[in-house]
Amino acid sequence: MITYQDRFHQEWSQLKDRHVRALAWLLTSPDLLDKNSAIWWHQIATLDLPNPEQLRAWLFSLDAHPTALHEALKIHKFLRLGHYAEDLLVFYFNHVGLLYGHGIQVHNEKAETIGEFDYLLFAEGGLLHIELATKFYLFHHASNPTKLNIDNGPIANVYDYVGPNLNDSLGAKMQKILQRQLTLSQHDAARKLIQSKVVAARALIKGWLFYRSSEHRQVVAGINANHCLGFWWTMSEFEQLAVPYALKLDRLQWLAPAQVGIEEALDKSLILDTLQRHFQVDFSPVMVAILKKNGAVMQEFCRGMVVPNDWPARAAQIHQ
Repeated sequence: MITYQDRFHQEWSQLKDRHVRALAWLLTSPDLLDKNSAIWWHQIATLDLPNPEQLRAWLFSLDAHPTALHEALKIHKFLRLGHYAEDLLVFYFNHVGLLYGHGIQVHNEKAETIGEFDYLLFAEGGLLHIELATKFYLFHHASNPTKLNIDNGPIANVYDYVGPNLNDSLGAKMQKILQRQLTLSQHDAARKLIQSKVVAARALIKGWLFYRSSEHRQVVAGINANHCLGFWWTMSEFEQLAVPYALKLDRLQWLAPAQVGIEEALDKSLILDTLQRHFQVDFSPVMVAILKKNGAVMQEFCRGMVVPNDWPARAAQIHQ
């Protein structure tokens, strides 16, 4: 079975700069959501890219001379993944001449913030408002659903995708984006601030979804069938896996499939030690890339979230 990671490496393994690789993933990865699903009110965006050869030539040129990208990203140790992804896309929209504005805050008469436009892009007849979200959710089926399918089993829905730290869900996040963030241009204060007409508002949703490796992956309404996916395991389950080499991924490494030098890879005993040390002081799940050797580098062929052993029980209690 050819995975998304296999396809990504076939296309982009020659990219050396990790930020350029992240940008390549952001631009070319499948959208997380099905833009044709009615549950999203037809407000899901997809990137309109130049022809593949032109995009490929630009990214490889950027990889050879990445200084401008590095300066635009302003990387620092407190940078959040969402802001990192936003800045990557700002760089691209600037390159193709689409960017009217980014991070434009709207305030009311009391100087209180009403909202913020992620991106305003030049479009036919005015401006296009784009909200970007890069999300990583674990599929955990609700234990007491109110709806049943034809087999009298629980119907999976987008609220069954929960955040690693159990503080949100894909359904709740999208409700906020659709009902609040994408309606910002309709506010009087926004109309006064933005002189050009905002002709449409769309949500661009990228990311990865994670499933129990022992479960058959269900078809969930609203989810793109070809989305980027991985698995999730409790610490005890991960200890039983036949892991050749792995890498604990820091937040800013979560976007593109990992590719690192051979010396950076950890064997099973080292990755287990790393995870055990983490869970002694921190209960947040850990993103792990499972690696295989390809020439002079190690490449991700599978990824997953390793969670504390009590995570499933806490998820069942919080997201009933």
